[in-house]
Amino acid sequence: MQRIMGTETEFGILSRDGDRSDPVANSLQLIAHYPSLLAPQGIWDYENENPLLDARGFQVEGERERPGPAYNRQLNKLLANGGRLYVDGAHPEYSTPECHHPRELVAYERAGECVAAACLRAMNEQYGTDAFYLYKNNSDGKGNSYGYHENYLLARSVPFDMIVQGLLPFFVTRQIFAGAGKVGAENATDPVAYQIAQRSDFFECLVDLNTMVNRPIINTRDEPHADPSRFRRLHVIVGDANMSEWSTYLKVGTAAIVIQMLEAGADLPALVLNNPIEAIKAISRDWQFEYDIQLEGGKNISAIDLQRQYLHAAHQFFACHELTTTTKDLLVHWERVLDQLEQDPMQLADELDWVAKRAMMLSYMGRKGCGWDDPRIKLLDLQYHDIRPDKGVYHALERGNRIKRLLNDADIQTAEYHPPSESRAYFRGMCLKKFPQAVYGMSWTSVLFDVGKNAIKRIPLMNPSRGTQALTQDLFEGVETVDQLLERLES
Repeated sequence: MQRIMGTETEFGILSRDGDRSDPVANSLQLIAHYPSLLAPQGIWDYENENPLLDARGFQVEGERERPGPAYNRQLNKLLANGGRLYVDGAHPEYSTPECHHPRELVAYERAGECVAAACLRAMNEQYGTDAFYLYKNNSDGKGNSYGYHENYLLARSVPFDMIVQGLLPFFVTRQIFAGAGKVGAENATDPVAYQIAQRSDFFECLVDLNTMVNRPIINTRDEPHADPSRFRRLHVIVGDANMSEWSTYLKVGTAAIVIQMLEAGADLPALVLNNPIEAIKAISRDWQFEYDIQLEGGKNISAIDLQRQYLHAAHQFFACHELTTTTKDLLVHWERVLDQLEQDPMQLADELDWVAKRAMMLSYMGRKGCGWDDPRIKLLDLQYHDIRPDKGVYHALERGNRIKRLLNDADIQTAEYHPPSESRAYFRGMCLKKFPQAVYGMSWTSVLFDVGKNAIKRIPLMNPSRGTQALTQDLFEGVETVDQLLERLES
């Protein structure tokens, strides 16, 4: 499977110090503590970014972000792996570099947890042990949700209406294996002891540009970070931030398969949900899989069977298209997980976040003689997502071999310090490593070099599939200065 993809994770930040309760100030402080920045003077280049463009063909009113250089440096940190560490609203956020396949993306997302944990460690060393906490989750438990976004590059030629029709039922039901698990309900939704997904309570419309209010299942942001005449970037806000590598792998991998089929014009299930907003909330509450989704025309279908229809369509598609090892692996796991969810979800307690979390809580309640309304259960929910390797509940399960691994620690360490080899992130990462003092700034689509005499040279990177190791590593061989690199690029 070859598709440019990436994720963005907003972390929840908490302080025990009443004098340091401002999450914006704390987030800025946090990212400033990352100890492995190669070019701390680098800014983020907003030149080709416009989050106000809507895929339905218009631009909404609003101010595009254009911070001055000093504040830009506070907001943004350029990472050696080609990713970005920054502050978005009141949260520290990590964006992976552009990855080439799902397993690689899992490694770079987990590398982001290591980046955030290194920041937290350094910050707590300055202000006192456990002064600050950081969580990879999607809710503060007080009615506020923060984002986890997936991004997939696809051809501009795919009509946006077709994207909506093809993906809406898939995204409504994907949570059955991609949910992170949650105690209770929020956003004035119906009360419940436990849910499959953290974000489902917060979706209120089908299609829109918003990401923070009136959240849509299908986001319409038309900001490709690439040549807009050729590419779209599907900006997906409907998923949870997972701790489990296998949940993340299935989440992004199955989405990439469906998007590949969309791009190829393949037949997808012709399903129209009668009430997708109702369904996404009901499915999140249906861990026993008793709820039937109502379809237009009067028929009903379970979330598992709806996912099976997408799986069946994928099998038909790949029967006459190239089947890579990665795609075959995803199809096998997709089918197995759906079967096990139908038989007994608890079989997946070592693989899926929402099942692992629920099993851990049931065990705790059995030992302590308490129920779902016990505040200790709410605390366990939060602690599952604590990113500290020595403190987080998920990490404890992982150390105890109670959660299956997709990766090994070496994969993650490599992903923290080295860019992917098969996207333009490689070129950005190499520029940072080779010429850290000369880097004035970067974005997904550019590298800016300070070439002296108050001059800045921009190198455009509008095609995410170029700038790879295979295409550019010779450019860096024997090059000692930026001028030499520029000469090679221009020759």
